Amino acid sequence: MPYPKDHKAKSKDRILQSATDLFCRYGFDKVSINQVMKLAKMTPGAFYAHFESKEALYKASFREALQRSKATRLMKGPFSIQHLSDLVTGYLNLGNFNKTPAPSPEAFLANDIASDNIEIKKLYEQSYLGLIKLLETRLTALNKLKNSTLSLSPASIPDRARVILASMIGAIAISKSITQEDEKQAILAATQEQIFGLLNINSGNEEFSS
Repeated sequence: MPYPKDHKAKSKDRILQSATDLFCRYGFDKVSINQVMKLAKMTPGAFYAHFESKEALYKASFREALQRSKATRLMKGPFSIQHLSDLVTGYLNLGNFNKTPAPSPEAFLANDIASDNIEIKKLYEQSYLGLIKLLETRLTALNKLKNSTLSLSPASIPDRARVILASMIGAIAISKSITQEDEKQAILAATQEQIFGLLNINSGNEEFSS
């Protein structure tokens, strides 16, 4: 019985979805092609019919995570402080890391911060610079709004973007590397407060979901 016309496309998508989830959780070096194919419920030998290498799959997975991420949805949404606050809160929410995390570019960057793979290091830099540009664009737009709580000089915005992204990636990386739940909570909460301070956002007594 012949396969349906969309069989190959669906098979490739299953591989991509499985790889995106695994790379997001564990990073490039700790994920094998066999693990990806097992999660996709396919034989390892079918991999090369869809991707030329593990590195090629990783690149496609990062793009998939960027498209699926809350960051992209917020960047495309209405310009508001609330959207930016939601972005920070969402990525630093401890509950997201006690469960299977939603794929995000920040999680990729946190996992592979020390990768020695040349191709991954190149992608890491490209991805980092792209996210910085997205954040700069958001901050610039918010800074121009009437009644905005932001009051930033244009020259300071690139450095604010760098500090915010570095803080999120660092907090995620550290929180995934330690076992004490109370300390994880403290790291993520303190990081969120510091970022809100940079943005002149009053977070009040907001609690993290579990």
